[in-house]
Amino acid sequence: MFNIAEKIARELSVDTAQVVATINLLDEGASVPFVARYRKEVTGGLDDSQLRDLEERLGYLRELEDRRQVILKSVEEQEKLSPELKLSIENAETKSELEDLYLPYKPKRRTKAQIAREAGLEPLAQQLLDNPQLNPEETAQAYIDADKGVPDEKAALDGAKQILMENFAENATLLAAIRQYLQEHALVRSTVISGKEEEGHKFSDYFEYSEKLDKIPSHRALALFRGRNEGIISLELIVDEAMLKDEKARNYAQHLIFKHAGIELQGRPADDWLQTVVLWTWRVKLHNFFETELLGKLREEAETQAIGVFANNLRDLLMAAPAGKFATMGMDPGLRTGVKVVVVDDTGKLLTQSTIFPHAPQNQWDASLAKLATICQLNKVKLVSIGNGTASRETDRLVAELMKKHPELGLQKIVVSEAGASVYSASKLASEEFPDLDVTYRGAVSIARRLQDPLAELVKIEPKAIGVGQYQHDVSQSQLSKMLASVVEDCVNAVGVDLNTASAPLLTYVSGLNKTLAQNIIRFREQNGRFANRQQLTEVERLGPKAFEQAAGFLRITDGDNALDKSGVHPETYPIVEKMLAKIQSNIDAVMGNKTVLNQLNAADYVEEKFGLPTITDILSELEKPGRDPRGDFKAAKFKEGVEKIADLSNGMALEGTVTNVTDFGAFVDIGVHQDGLVHISVMSDKFIANPRDVVKTGDIVKVHVIDVDAKRKRISLSMVGPNPEVAPRAGGKNQGNDKDKRSFKPKNTAKKPKPVNSAFGMALADALKGKK
Repeated sequence: MFNIAEKIARELSVDTAQVVATINLLDEGASVPFVARYRKEVTGGLDDSQLRDLEERLGYLRELEDRRQVILKSVEEQEKLSPELKLSIENAETKSELEDLYLPYKPKRRTKAQIAREAGLEPLAQQLLDNPQLNPEETAQAYIDADKGVPDEKAALDGAKQILMENFAENATLLAAIRQYLQEHALVRSTVISGKEEEGHKFSDYFEYSEKLDKIPSHRALALFRGRNEGIISLELIVDEAMLKDEKARNYAQHLIFKHAGIELQGRPADDWLQTVVLWTWRVKLHNFFETELLGKLREEAETQAIGVFANNLRDLLMAAPAGKFATMGMDPGLRTGVKVVVVDDTGKLLTQSTIFPHAPQNQWDASLAKLATICQLNKVKLVSIGNGTASRETDRLVAELMKKHPELGLQKIVVSEAGASVYSASKLASEEFPDLDVTYRGAVSIARRLQDPLAELVKIEPKAIGVGQYQHDVSQSQLSKMLASVVEDCVNAVGVDLNTASAPLLTYVSGLNKTLAQNIIRFREQNGRFANRQQLTEVERLGPKAFEQAAGFLRITDGDNALDKSGVHPETYPIVEKMLAKIQSNIDAVMGNKTVLNQLNAADYVEEKFGLPTITDILSELEKPGRDPRGDFKAAKFKEGVEKIADLSNGMALEGTVTNVTDFGAFVDIGVHQDGLVHISVMSDKFIANPRDVVKTGDIVKVHVIDVDAKRKRISLSMVGPNPEVAPRAGGKNQGNDKDKRSFKPKNTAKKPKPVNSAFGMALADALKGKK
């Protein structure tokens, strides 16, 4: 039986001792962020990414081990657990392999094969398999017994056939061989369901389509499954016959059954009957079995990939640089209903709210400018955050004129994504925070705050509502939620949280805390005022020593009793800092941020049994830059003046925009026309790239060129390599003739008369945009 820790160590290419130590910490209730940050000596320096992989694999392998014990017990109770079978079960490394071994012993309803065995037909089946020289009909006569349900030789042969079919279909070695072949060579074919052509026009690329199972990218796989779920197309697994050299079989999978059974067709009396057994084994027993399994695996892998894309985009969005603690005006644009305007102070507290009507039909442009100027002056506004929904460009133009007329205000304007703002507006949290405020103003508050600090505001919104996913509604919602929660937790703890200003949702994601403890911290703050030091956390109801250990290092206090409380130094290592101060005869205020003084300290001098060199080095880094924010400097895209809608775009136009979503096939970019454009992977770089994230991430400011505009279908194709791009080279490093990179095309369509398209980019865009919603 394999050792879980050893297997994970091999997969992660680390020492087994590191894995064992990490598993112990996780089992004791330590969080991944805590282990990654404060237990480097124990884990040998495993980072948060490795720890997340370890945690996921640990869960899978423990489930596998639990299942293994259930199977061993079941087979043993049936008194069928031979030493060889026991060894095979103990060495099985995947759930599929384990279930294959268990299949013959798995309790099930009485099958036709079981009924045939009870009728005494197993010897007949074995005789004909071992000696094809026997005549099936003549041999079967000896097994006729009406009392056992075998009235004639045909019934006897049918029963024998069922026995052999079940034996073949439940043989783990044969199943493994067929599975491996199909994974490498099978095709997935989709066909439109008759009468659904018009209703399912958006799936027209898949009306008559096939592609190798192992070549289908995740976004295409999910499109296929969506089409099937909506009743537009049917899917089936097709065996590739390219390797077939066996005339007695109809496909290579059947050839493998012949080979496994040792059946060779030589014109002997039982050969035709045996061939029928093999063909029926594939058609009745194995084809549907493998079609269900492999299509399920394709979907599972596609979902995992899509969830990974969502997680990466969410991480980039949450870790976007904050604009800073300034009084900020939030604007939720609208036309007929007006623009909702709020102002929040540098802590995010709502100061005022109002509605202006600068756009049609009211057209109160000058009055709106005057009102905005007054609001900015009274509240000392420095930042203006404009939601990117309807009328955002018109509102952006209004603020630009305000800035031009009143330069003394010193305003800076930024258009931000308002994805999820409406979800927050109607949430229980928003209702509790602003019980008397209209939901439209709540949305404007969210728009303002997400500019000040994206992380602190976006954690209030369910991650799935933020809208940076790929086929997010088609994947396992439980797996998606679990992954996204891990991402938010990692981001929150990487940045740290101000204990005296953090909201309950933000505190919930801090290592060691949960919703109850977060609410208790808020309640303690309301009853006792600001926290003066981290030690006060121990006075919070139900926050025990373990929770304190896990959370304290990530909770920051500015202007408190102890300057170390505003840093990432954990309270458990404060005594080490005191030793450092004693050695250089200084105080903490003189040391923090003073690189010259800190350079006098030798980290190795403070190594202890529990805290080694990595921790001491981290302490010195924190003292040099206390409470440093790992997020980058704030930047904003500058949209081109006069370009406000798709009709304003033209081919070759150079623009600047913000990456809003990165998928497997490219990146979507907001260029300020209310419709994101797509930069396909083939035109993201003049060099080969395997993943768009090798070039960009969500939130990046990029320069693009317009290469194709379809105003009717609201599709914009962009390039990051110039206005007249050539398709990027393949992995081999060159293009050959007209054999363009397949990534720039739609999936291969096997229809005899495919519909013409305008360009490779148009095809890529049509394929990609299906997966964005």
